[in-house]
Amino acid sequence: MSDAVLDLPSTREEAWRWADLGGLAAAAALAPVAEPTHEFLDLPGARLLFVDGVLDEGRSRLCNVRLTTLEGDDHALGRRAAGTGWSLRLDAQGVADPVQIVHVATGGENHLASEIVLADDAVAEVVETFVGAGWQNCFTRTRLGKGARLMRSVRLLQPAGFVSLREAAEIGEAASLVAVFLGAGGQGSRIDAQLVMAGEGAFVEYGGTLLTSAEQKQECAVRVNHAQPNGASRQVWRAVASDRSQVSLAAAVDVARHAQKTDGEQSLRGLLLHRTATVNLKPELEIFADDVKCAHGATVGELDNRALFYMQSRGIPKARAQAILTRAFVADALERIGDETVRAAFEADADAWLDAALQ
Repeated sequence: MSDAVLDLPSTREEAWRWADLGGLAAAAALAPVAEPTHEFLDLPGARLLFVDGVLDEGRSRLCNVRLTTLEGDDHALGRRAAGTGWSLRLDAQGVADPVQIVHVATGGENHLASEIVLADDAVAEVVETFVGAGWQNCFTRTRLGKGARLMRSVRLLQPAGFVSLREAAEIGEAASLVAVFLGAGGQGSRIDAQLVMAGEGAFVEYGGTLLTSAEQKQECAVRVNHAQPNGASRQVWRAVASDRSQVSLAAAVDVARHAQKTDGEQSLRGLLLHRTATVNLKPELEIFADDVKCAHGATVGELDNRALFYMQSRGIPKARAQAILTRAFVADALERIGDETVRAAFEADADAWLDAALQ
């Protein structure tokens, strides 16, 4: 199945230059596999289990989440997800227990839309996990009212297939969005986000860790639009690539002419465990205001041989020393997760990947 059949852009388009369209097409045509088992984290609140994009009501607990008909957007991935999806809406000053969502794929392709709408000063946490095999494509539309706060944690744990995430967010005045992603499975992936800082003093922290091995490819393409003054954004991404795998990170910040006092920062760092691996980094700033503080950093390298030698001279085996240094490299991208239970689960997933990659 080609990208033309899937109605997706080609790699000739700049925003899709590193897209693994072949891997996506192969995942969409994947033969059925047995449904994997996956446990929810020990958290209160709603628990939703979707199997091939359909809610398993017998194993789910909706609480304040409801199913409804949702629209996609005009993006190539977002418009495919229109239809029945899940919705979390909180009234002003509402506070919800964490919402957990597990997406299970058993082959082929499935598409799912969702929305998160928080009124003024509402607070919510959403944790999503992707397991199984096939192509899972999800579109999430987020709207945050004045002073609202949302923590999102997303982990991609499929051993095979592909996960594509289309994210569209509008952050209101003094509102806060913190989102952390972890790609620690064997799947290909694309995280495609458009974030609009629509209110004065809005805050966004968006990033995570992508870990690849074998012939795997993972990528993100995130654009933050500062449309109002006094906004602050942080994009912190870490990539670790081994064997012949590839990670591509593209992070952009746009600052409108009247969005004075904007503070935007991008930190993109890649680590090569083998010289046959590839990490592509593309930070981008487009600034039309004249009173801003924006910066970006992009580096790709290998583990520090001097640090490895020092640790080995103190009796630490080479594999253990490599694991310690690599864990330190990815730690700052995961420590943004506020919930200790969720953060511990993400760290355990990253540790399991590192243990396997560094054997």
